[in-house]
Amino acid sequence: MHLPTKEHPDPLRKPDNNEEVFADRDFADFIKPIFDTLDLYHNQEIDPRAIAIAFKKLVKSNPEAELEIIAMEKRGEDKFLLRAKTAVGRDKSQLSAEYFDDYNQIKVLNQSQQLLLVEKDNRIRSLETMITTAIQQPKFYSQGDNNVSDISGINIQGSSNVSGVAGGGSVANLGTISRNVSIAINDLPDSPDVDKPGIKKLLTQLQEAISQSSDLSADDKAEALSQVQNLAEAGKSPQEATKQKTAKTAITMLKGLFIGLPTVAKLVEEANKLLPAIANLFGLG
Repeated sequence: MHLPTKEHPDPLRKPDNNEEVFADRDFADFIKPIFDTLDLYHNQEIDPRAIAIAFKKLVKSNPEAELEIIAMEKRGEDKFLLRAKTAVGRDKSQLSAEYFDDYNQIKVLNQSQQLLLVEKDNRIRSLETMITTAIQQPKFYSQGDNNVSDISGINIQGSSNVSGVAGGGSVANLGTISRNVSIAINDLPDSPDVDKPGIKKLLTQLQEAISQSSDLSADDKAEALSQVQNLAEAGKSPQEATKQKTAKTAITMLKGLFIGLPTVAKLVEEANKLLPAIANLFGLG
């Protein structure tokens, strides 16, 4: 809607028929969906897989919000709107901020890293497919559209953990991996500053947090510990460009594994403290 001008006399009013007006309370019903939905608007570099992963994590982390996708809409060439119904009284600002924080982290992962996050989750792949279809087709998709699978049928709530993926390790060799990590860490020098933890102490704490976590599957622990070993090997020459690249990849992979965990998980709390400190030691801060 806008004020009519000579160049654009149509005010783009509602109702569209200029001879009609809203009856009593009709305008409230007309605009009500805007206030009852969470509108996740993407305006650049749309990544369907990252959207699917981030939305699932949002649902899993906020079950009380009762999130349910009701519409997807392509806008222009590079804009996309994902609209979800929410429970009454939910803080949509907080939900939106949480979603885009995760989305922006997932979006920077390369394709192989993202695939690790969705390898065992058909629901994420289904949602990704629907989003891709909506983006490729110049039309509006809503719940119940005959041209797309029933969005409400995707049971995102209560489904398996986003990070439940099989990494390079397995349950059988978890113990071996853990021992190899310990050996690699023990080869690192102690911090010259007794009041400031060095790479050896930080990686030891990270190894312990991963090993003791009840939120990671055995396969995920094996993958995470393998990345800690990569960090330990790189930590022998932390200023070399190749080692810094190895460290950056390992940290990114660890973040990808942890991103699907509950925000209150002890491992997440530890990782949020340890990973930035480790990155700084490699000059990646």
